[in-house]
Amino acid sequence: MANTVVGKASSVTAQLPETSLWANRKCLLICSVVAIANMQYGLDSACLASLQAMPGFLMVFGHKDAKAQGGYAIDTTFQQLIGSFLTLGAFLSSIFAGAFAHFFGRKPALWAACLLTALGAAIQIGTDNQAVVIFGRLVLGIGNGFLVTFSNIYSAEAAPAHLRAVMVALFSEWVNIGSITGAVVTNATSKNLDKTSYQIPLGIQFIVPVLLSIGLFFVPESPRYLINRGKLVEGRKSLATLRGDSLSSEDFELELAEIVMGIEQEKKLLSTVRPMDMFRGSDLRRTLLCYGVIATQTGSGSWFLISYTTYFMVVSGLNIEQAFKYSIMKTCFGFVGVNVGIYLMRYVFGRRSMMMIGALSQGLFLLGMAITASTVPGTVIAQNSVIAFVSLYMFAYNCFVGVASYPVATEVVSTRLRSWTVGSSISLGYFLAWLTGFCSPYFINPDRLNWGAKYGYIWAASNFACGLFFFFCLPELKGRTLEEIDELFERRIPTWKFKSTKTNIMDDALKELKDQQETRLHDAKTPVELVEHASGSEKAEKES
Repeated sequence: MANTVVGKASSVTAQLPETSLWANRKCLLICSVVAIANMQYGLDSACLASLQAMPGFLMVFGHKDAKAQGGYAIDTTFQQLIGSFLTLGAFLSSIFAGAFAHFFGRKPALWAACLLTALGAAIQIGTDNQAVVIFGRLVLGIGNGFLVTFSNIYSAEAAPAHLRAVMVALFSEWVNIGSITGAVVTNATSKNLDKTSYQIPLGIQFIVPVLLSIGLFFVPESPRYLINRGKLVEGRKSLATLRGDSLSSEDFELELAEIVMGIEQEKKLLSTVRPMDMFRGSDLRRTLLCYGVIATQTGSGSWFLISYTTYFMVVSGLNIEQAFKYSIMKTCFGFVGVNVGIYLMRYVFGRRSMMMIGALSQGLFLLGMAITASTVPGTVIAQNSVIAFVSLYMFAYNCFVGVASYPVATEVVSTRLRSWTVGSSISLGYFLAWLTGFCSPYFINPDRLNWGAKYGYIWAASNFACGLFFFFCLPELKGRTLEEIDELFERRIPTWKFKSTKTNIMDDALKELKDQQETRLHDAKTPVELVEHASGSEKAEKES
């Protein structure tokens, strides 16, 4: 077997073949099951955005207001708290995500998240007390932070390099499926004038914990996590489950050798894994890039429109029925955008181009909405402008920044520190989202600043600033294995040279296989045994 590998690649640069999605259907199915976790985010966002304009909800948690549509209004403080405590909970859980995943793994973290999200939904359904609802939002947020963090980390570590963007982008796919489901359900119950109007939408949040908890029994642990923890045999089995059917035995051995070698090289640089390593050496650059990419999700204005769309449309002049229907429409635009974006990222553009195009188009759509609101306020034209530009924005966001941000954020960081860095970056993202959710009512509410659609000026400027960050700082990572990316950052390659620089990790892996063949011809035939021999009696606990 080793003869074939070495002979096949001796005259050319070592490179794993780019197999089709169909050939990788088993890996795609497994990543799709894990990505269901992100549906919870879409379900909750759609429900929250609609509940604030729902008469049945306002009769229980709001107050009478003759000037408001339906005769009830929501207190700004309560609105801020229910909108921001989910993100606060996610912020808190993401801080500890790295430590949890380092010691327990990706699957246990997802199971814990399922329990917490189910508990949070149950708390909200069973009460009519504002304080208890806020507590339920916090518990739900803690679970949601784990769901988003570990589903994306798992997909990044499980997917082959050339399909990593597609499989991590399943995040956006499931978020939009959740958003559409939530919008349809809230629209169906919005006319109910009793507790069922909001209890049914909250009840559908049990869908994800139930489906994911069952699905995880059939999902292997991340192979890179297992190998990084010294569980080499288990890591090999996990990789075989994910990739065994899509590669020849020779290419499988080569990919495994590359993963093992990349992790071993990282361990030679630092014998321990500490959270503060994220801010040392070449990892500092990677951490700042990861933080910047996650921060641009909030900087694009997405959290404002996701959390307050229905209410925002109502205060912009639409009646409640129209607002609910157009909210469904904008989520459908987002779903179409995700699928277009996955195709573009796979076959047309690189990550960097996707992010830059997204920031520019999003900024222009929000700017157009704000200008219309300034020039013809209170008119039918202004109302139609809100509908049109919000829908176009959701298409553009999901097509470009939304679909590309998590693939970039999860692949730009090192395997050794991935759970720490991605967890803390998502924590930062949730903090910024909390800040957006807390401040937005002041800008759009009629009894506060009453900016309405003119709030788009702020987010248009923010999008243009994000575009400059992508242009000057973000390297192109398309088609690179995670181990190649590790090498490029360790060599401190400038941003504009990432795409053209040749890496050596695969050639080194081939050489290692050849040495194995020559020295252990009658014994070990796998890179796993080679590393065990080279590592001696080193234990996984010592690596922590």
